[in-house]
Parts: sequence; C-alpha cells; structure tokens
Amino acid sequence: MALSGAELDQLMSPVAAIVREAGSIALGFAQNGAKRWVKGDNSVVTEADMFIDGFLREKLTALDGSIGWLSEETADTPDRLDHERVWIVDPIDGTRAFVEGVPVWVISVALVEKGRPVFGMIFNPTRDEMFHGRSGSGAFLNDSKLLVSARQMLSGAQIVGPRSMIDDLDGIGADISRAPYVYALAYRLANVAANRVDAAVASTRSKDWDIAAADLIIHEAGGKLLEIDGEPPLYNLPSPVHRPLIGAAEPLNAAIRAALLLAGATPRSWAG
Repeated sequence: MALSGAELDQLMSPVAAIVREAGSIALGFAQNGAKRWVKGDNSVVTEADMFIDGFLREKLTALDGSIGWLSEETADTPDRLDHERVWIVDPIDGTRAFVEGVPVWVISVALVEKGRPVFGMIFNPTRDEMFHGRSGSGAFLNDSKLLVSARQMLSGAQIVGPRSMIDDLDGIGADISRAPYVYALAYRLANVAANRVDAAVASTRSKDWDIAAADLIIHEAGGKLLEIDGEPPLYNLPSPVHRPLIGAAEPLNAAIRAALLLAGATPRSWAG
C-alpha cells in the first residue's frame, strides 16, 4: 500500500533534522580538510562522502527498517529490488565543488516508491538552502513555495548543463542563454524548481542518486524532469543509469528535447 500524504508529512521533520545534521558534519570536513582519492570510474571521493553516507544510512534506515537503500557511496546489491520503497541518496553531490571550496555542493535524499519519488530533500549547507517536497504538497525552498519558470519558447531560454550539450544547441541555431555551469546535478535541477534558470539538461551518465530528489521537487514546482524520449525516469531498476535528461516546464521541455534530438542525429558524447 502506498504511503499516505499524512505518513509522508510525518517523515518530513525527522528527515530534515537528519539531513541538516549531515550538512553540519559536511561543513566540518570542508573547513578542516578531507582526505580524497580517485574511484575506479576516475571520479573524486572524500572521507566526507563516506562518513556522511554511513551516517545517513544509519539514521534513515532507523526510521523504517522496511525501506531499502541505494547510494552513490554504498556498494549496490540486488536486494534493494525486493523493496517497494527505497531511500536514494547522494551524500555529497558535487564532490569536485566540495573539494575546490565552491559553495554549490548538496546532500540529496529521496524516497522512491514503486519506481517514482514521493519525497525529496536537497540541502546546500553552505547557503542554508533546504529544497524539499512530497508528492501532492508542492515544493519549497526553506519556507517559500517554488514555481518553475513560465517561459514557453526555446528562444531566449536560460539553460544550464554540460558544455557539450549547450554547444550542440548553439550549433543548430537555438537562440538560448547559457547559465553558469553548476557541478552538482541535484542543485542544478533544484535551481530550475526555484526559477533561477528556465531549464537544465544532463547527459547520459546521470544516476538515480543524482536526480531522484530533484525530480520530485521540479514536479511539485510545476515542471517536469524527462528523459530525452519524453518519458519520466524510473528508479530502483537493476541499472541506475539514465538517458539524457531535461528539466523544465512544458512546452519548453518538449522544445529542448526536440532540439537535442536534432543535434544528436549524429553521434554525441552526451547521448551515450
């Protein structure tokens, strides 16, 4: 049986407290320096990522032991597929920014039920920004309700995303405005929900933990996060990897998808 709105609301306060505590821990690592190393996929990880991953897993699974677990920094196991509900977590999204001292890294936590997010939080502790929402209740930045940009046309739209994708939009003559790049994909998408940019795009390398919380928050702010074929992402599948993504309200979302499909008619690195 699906969790009711009241049951999701009951999770809000304890999860927010856990995420904020994780943010304080992360700030301590950021201020004092954190050991770092390179993972097998050549991405950077720090001791802060690993510590916060363990902290979040302990605290969140204690709220309800029946909920499964998927995180960037925890070895994936197939038992999560047996769970109707799963926590999907990125302990630090934007590790490169974290290491470089750029204040655009976040902690991302989503609760997914039957393949779709029903609850999400994205916390930027450097700016005390808590993006949050649950299914059917709207999305908020701290106490302010969020509403995505109402821009409908591709021309003039301010879009943030990988340089290769933005270059390709320029290459087909799309009259867009480039927004400054944001390392953390969850934060990039949250800024769409907050109407700081009109749209965001992401390449084929995005994973569940990068996008699940932001998906819910954008949706509750009146927008959509869609894969390039126009379908919403599904989560907690055997592979957590997604096709290129577009976050924006319709009909702008459709216009960006069409432009990227045109650009991707020949092989593109962002298309996988």
